[in-house]
Amino acid sequence: MGNFLVPPDTWVGLGTLLELGRDGPSPSGPGGVAGSLVLRRPFSVSTGGQEALLLPWEVQRYDGWFNNLRHHELGAVGSRLQRRIPANYADGVYQAVEEPQLPNPRRLSDAATLGKAGLPSLRNRTVLGVFFGYHVLSDVVDVETPGCPAEFLNIRIPPGDPVFDPDQRGDVVLPFQRSRWDPETGRSPSNPRDLTNQVTGWLDGSAIYGSSHSWNDALRSFSGGQLASGPDPAFPRDSQNPLLMWAAPDPATGQSGPRGLYAFGAERGNREPFLQALGLLWFRYHNLCAQRLARQHPDWGDEELFQHARKRVIATYQNIAVYEWLPSFLQKTLPEYKGYRPFLDPSISPEFVVASEQFFSTMVPPGIYMRNASCHFRKVLNKGFQNSQALRVCNNYWIRENPNLNSTQEVNELLLGMASQISELEDRMVVEDLRDYWPGPGKFSRTDYVASSIQRGRDMGLPSYRQALLAWGLDIPKNWSDLNPNVDPQVLEATAALYNQDLSKLELLPGGLLESHGDPGPLFSTIVLDQFARLRDGDRYWFENSRNGLFSKKEIEEIRNTTLRDVLVAVINLDPSALQPSVFVWHKGAPCPQPKQLTTDSLPQCAPLTVLDFFEGSSPGFAITIVALCCLPLVSLLLSGVVAYFRGRERKKLQKKGKESMKKEAAKDGVPAMEWPGPKERNCPIIIQLLPDRCLQVLNRRLTVLRLVQLQPWQQVNLIVSSNRGCRTLLLKIPKEYDLVLLFSSEEERGAFVRQLQDFCVRWALGLRVAEMSEKELLRKAVTKQQRERILEIFFRHLFAQVLDINQADAGTLPLDSSQKVREALTCELSRAEFAESLGLKPQDMFVESMFSLADKDGNGYLSFREFLDILVVFMKGSPEDKSRLMFTMYDLDENGFLSKDEFFTMMRSFIEISNNCLSKAQLAEVVESMFRESGFQDKEELTWEDFHFMLRDHDSELRFTQLCVKGGGGGGKCVRNGCSWGMARRPLPHCCPSSPCYRAAVPSPRLYTEALQEKMQRGLLAQKLQQYKRFVENYRRHIMCVAIFSAICVGLFAERAYYYAFASPPSDIAQTTLVGIILSRGTAASVSFMFSYILLTMCRNLITFLRETFLNRYVPFDAAVDFHRWIAMAAVVLAILHSAGHAVNVYVFSVSPLSLLACVFPNVFVNDGSKLPQKFYWWFFQTVPGMTGVLLLVVLAIMYVFASHHFRRRSFRGFWLTHHLYVLLYALLIIHGSFALIQLPRFHIYFLVPAIIYGGDKLVSLSRKKVEISVVKAELLPSGVTYLQFQRPRGFEYKSGQWVRIACLALGTTEYHPFTLTSAPHEDTLSLHIRAVGPWTTRLREIYSPPRGSGCAGFPKLYLDGPFGEGHQEWHKFEVSVLVGGGIGVTPFASILKDLVFKSSLGSQMLCKKIYFIWVTRTQRQFEWLADIIREVEENDHQDLVSVHIYITQLAEKFDLRTTMLYICERHFQKVLNRSLFTGLRSVTHFGRPPFEPFFNSLQEVHPQVRKVGVFSCGPPGMTKNVEKACQLVNRQDRAHFIHHYENF
Repeated sequence: MGNFLVPPDTWVGLGTLLELGRDGPSPSGPGGVAGSLVLRRPFSVSTGGQEALLLPWEVQRYDGWFNNLRHHELGAVGSRLQRRIPANYADGVYQAVEEPQLPNPRRLSDAATLGKAGLPSLRNRTVLGVFFGYHVLSDVVDVETPGCPAEFLNIRIPPGDPVFDPDQRGDVVLPFQRSRWDPETGRSPSNPRDLTNQVTGWLDGSAIYGSSHSWNDALRSFSGGQLASGPDPAFPRDSQNPLLMWAAPDPATGQSGPRGLYAFGAERGNREPFLQALGLLWFRYHNLCAQRLARQHPDWGDEELFQHARKRVIATYQNIAVYEWLPSFLQKTLPEYKGYRPFLDPSISPEFVVASEQFFSTMVPPGIYMRNASCHFRKVLNKGFQNSQALRVCNNYWIRENPNLNSTQEVNELLLGMASQISELEDRMVVEDLRDYWPGPGKFSRTDYVASSIQRGRDMGLPSYRQALLAWGLDIPKNWSDLNPNVDPQVLEATAALYNQDLSKLELLPGGLLESHGDPGPLFSTIVLDQFARLRDGDRYWFENSRNGLFSKKEIEEIRNTTLRDVLVAVINLDPSALQPSVFVWHKGAPCPQPKQLTTDSLPQCAPLTVLDFFEGSSPGFAITIVALCCLPLVSLLLSGVVAYFRGRERKKLQKKGKESMKKEAAKDGVPAMEWPGPKERNCPIIIQLLPDRCLQVLNRRLTVLRLVQLQPWQQVNLIVSSNRGCRTLLLKIPKEYDLVLLFSSEEERGAFVRQLQDFCVRWALGLRVAEMSEKELLRKAVTKQQRERILEIFFRHLFAQVLDINQADAGTLPLDSSQKVREALTCELSRAEFAESLGLKPQDMFVESMFSLADKDGNGYLSFREFLDILVVFMKGSPEDKSRLMFTMYDLDENGFLSKDEFFTMMRSFIEISNNCLSKAQLAEVVESMFRESGFQDKEELTWEDFHFMLRDHDSELRFTQLCVKGGGGGGKCVRNGCSWGMARRPLPHCCPSSPCYRAAVPSPRLYTEALQEKMQRGLLAQKLQQYKRFVENYRRHIMCVAIFSAICVGLFAERAYYYAFASPPSDIAQTTLVGIILSRGTAASVSFMFSYILLTMCRNLITFLRETFLNRYVPFDAAVDFHRWIAMAAVVLAILHSAGHAVNVYVFSVSPLSLLACVFPNVFVNDGSKLPQKFYWWFFQTVPGMTGVLLLVVLAIMYVFASHHFRRRSFRGFWLTHHLYVLLYALLIIHGSFALIQLPRFHIYFLVPAIIYGGDKLVSLSRKKVEISVVKAELLPSGVTYLQFQRPRGFEYKSGQWVRIACLALGTTEYHPFTLTSAPHEDTLSLHIRAVGPWTTRLREIYSPPRGSGCAGFPKLYLDGPFGEGHQEWHKFEVSVLVGGGIGVTPFASILKDLVFKSSLGSQMLCKKIYFIWVTRTQRQFEWLADIIREVEENDHQDLVSVHIYITQLAEKFDLRTTMLYICERHFQKVLNRSLFTGLRSVTHFGRPPFEPFFNSLQEVHPQVRKVGVFSCGPPGMTKNVEKACQLVNRQDRAHFIHHYENF
């Protein structure tokens, strides 16, 4: 029937009037309005003055809800399948029965369904009927959507399978993901798992109009009531968002993407062009209806036209499916329709799904014909194959841009071809196009359709074939041969063998196929007939239901008379005679018979199986990305190195600005040249100067003196110039010196230097002989510095061999030509410079001049081997008298046998040189007078040797062991003693016994107290270790407790997240996908979030300063906040690295996981549209918010951590300051990083909120006082680069001695703050700082405050002040005995403490502290003379002997030779006579060397036996504080007084 038999205006019947609109309530669940759908659409149609038109029937919902008014969910999208037979699961709940209980699906497929194609249908059913059946199935059921979390029933392929394992690997497994199920089921045997239907379970045209309102909207054009079309009106538009059509890749070509796929109501409507053609047929039929309605009712709007057309199309579809197609399929008809049955459950049964689909699969031919209306069967085009008679089914799955279906005419030809082609025989056999080449899942392009269907049945928990027969009351076969006499017995035997001959195990699907022949078997027929009867009778919107108001009786009759032939004729505009009356069956005599029954022989071969590698081509990029991320710290390190280099250069420029002019002046008269140091050595630029006092001086490019040669009047200077190679080379030979080889840039420059040298020699009566030779010969003849050093090495070896009476072999290995070398070495004479270098001194020192003059007996200006040997023997074997006589003779300058006061003064002056002339002439004169007066020689102007020796009478032991440190034997230092020689130690040994053969007694080890002789209890090794552990815990119990609690929280957070994602998380399948990666990444994420949040508390300086004054300080070590900050930071960065490693694993796993799995893991990110291909690794890294912010976080962390390292911080504090302010960006990225909720809901704010509020409040406190400008009252430049600043004390500024502040100088910028300890005391009206210039900022600060700007303090730049902040040093008053150790500028906090102590003691304040030991470690006391004034004030006001000060001058620690011994004697003499230090003028004891902390602490335990806790406070370089800490740890191992150490480094 090609035309409408009834006018559309007669379709309107009686029913419920409902308002029609688009934006009204559209309930998609039980909460909606039962029985009606209110649709509001934005259109304006004037009807009786109203905009909303009334339709005279209830519009059926798209999602299937509210069809049944008692049970709204029946037949709705997402409703569960309704079992007709109890489930059969392995556990009775949800676990599918698998091998070995049941046969392998692939083996079963081979045994039961393998067969030859080309047998025609016994009932002459057409291919159009087969694919119409598939279309009907897509309208009522869809269970192919994979479930989440993903569960797999993978199909193991038998080894050697010709299709799937041709290489006989034996490890091929086809993935099979279980279907989506109702989460409310599968919880007990009484509630087994039920699958859900993803489309409506009604014959409601959902395959045409979609299964949801939004889907339908995406299909509509909203114009003229039509479905939207593409460029060609006969075709829908392409699939596009938000319409998520299934877009599996073409298994034959691998082509993917939505292009070429049409927008249908059925998700898988594009699977084959044959199913696609039927979708196009109904698409065109709807638009045809809408067009006719529009012509007949021009006043109708889009919605009226669409709903009228939809109603008629659905009714026509229902009629064809039930009353035309179903009888042709089953050869049975449904009982007469007796009206709607509301109590009947129409739900789709899982048995129906299997029965219908599998029976259809036996009827699919290997190819499909195409013909035109004149019965011409056309050839089809094939890629890579000649034209064939038909379209090969296996090569047309999910095909895009099919060359045979580019036009409406070609689609029509396909439909007509299917109507004329007879299907395959209705039996057990399935063609290879389905059985071997069905579109595959995951990375496989092909799979076995039958094996997959078998697994689907097991997934559904279908009963066995026998159970199904029993349930339906059908005859049960007694043995395998009773199944079907038409089946080959060998097939039955093979199948029975797979089931171990147990017929009761035979599954429903293979059993139903084996019983069928020509028609569906009794079981399949019963199942299908029952399902369609329930679909018809239980549908309230069934077109024959006269009570729903959809159609009148006349309309129903017209619909009943409409066939698919009528639809084809109307759409194709075809002559009805070109089609048989029933297009589902072809009878003999019908028009256009098929040429022949198709077989595989005349068709192209199926494209073979391909296995995708999701990571193909990504390995290099992934590796490069990981390496690049790992190199971020190296890049940051390189960047920090560049910054440190330029900051260092800037600092050097500032420090050397004043020296450059002096050096340039010194180099004004020099001659530039290049020095050749020897073979295989690089030439170096130098400057040669000819000085007025017969000296030749060599400087480097930095104008540092490299060499100084003193020429004698009688010396002969040899000058050799080169005669080739540009005549630029010159060799200068000076007797008893190594040669100087110079290279000039031109011959003219060399000539100018030669003339200058000739004038110099003439002026000073020096002999000069000039020779000429080739450059090669000149260089060979030159005696270089390296050669001279080898000669001197032999010189010193034999020198010590003779002095110490040791064997020649002990003097060292000599060269092969040793006799010649030894003779050359022993005839060698040392110059003054070489002699000074051997002593480690400077050539111009008075001591060197005196010693050299004494040893140079022949007065030739050089020391021979014998002369050096004589002076060395005195120190080796001489008595104290000999050594004192040697010193007497050395400084008896006029050689009259007496030592005058001036000569004695000169001697003392030479000793003072090693301490950088730390005494003035007046002080030294006072020392000399006191020594003369103490010895009773105050009336003498000259001393005899006896008098001189008498002055040293109390220091006989020091002189006995006095040493002479000589460098030799390869450059190492030798200390010559009585019977011993060893390398020079860098510091004195603290504990040596005089009886030891190598007793070092040049200066006794500087110890404050002698160790008590009481016998100490000895413990065993285990007891000692336990005691050490006990004391360690006692020392750091607060630290241990806080670290333990913090670590426990972090471990707990890690464990909680790890357990959650491993065992307790909602089903998302992420743990099964990447267990290690997700546990590592989520666990570390929780810990890192906690760490990075609460690390803020360690930087709340104001809060810490307040809390340390409360009782909490007894439990929390607030002074260790910075150390705790570093510890948290290091732990956090380690966890951040592990977090990144976990995500690297995740990215790799996600990059090789199929889309079906990712859609379960990330349901908010991915939708499984069948495309299979996952996102590449770079998408995860750089195109997602978590990935990109994660990379940026790594960049920020790399910069912050590298620039915060101790090494860089010392070189560029500003770089550290600026990069550490990236914490704002860090926290912003952390918040964004977790807010995307890729895996879990954001949690960072849970940890971050409280610390952020506290930190913000602390910052506000600082900001409230930071911006107050403070005037500098006084600025003074002190020695050693120290700048003293005195400034106003803000109102209400309260602090304690030992606390610190942060300042910013307005002239240097208002954002860069630096911390400094206050040197003022709390009782003073002003604040003061002593700032040492060690970096660019402090150096510029010193420059700014160097000359006062204007008059008074108004000219000084003002400051910003932040603080005060507490630290451990302010706890000094809480101990009975406190030890203060200051090194370098680290003495600043103790300046404040000492001032405070003096003030409190003067007021008579009661203090717990009874004794303070102040140890000042300094290179020379001149470095911090300002502290000496404070110590002097302390000594003057310390009437109760509270303070004991000890000063250690470390500059002399490396030079314990004769001069140091004499200096030590003078210091002790000065201390004894005047009760003051020779160096500082203080009563405090001055020591030479470094303090022996461990013996000092041990002695304190003896002096203060009643004290149980001693506070040790140190501030200085890390090396010093580390030594103090080590000494405290060693002493604390003893069960005596407990030393509590607080320290700060700079």
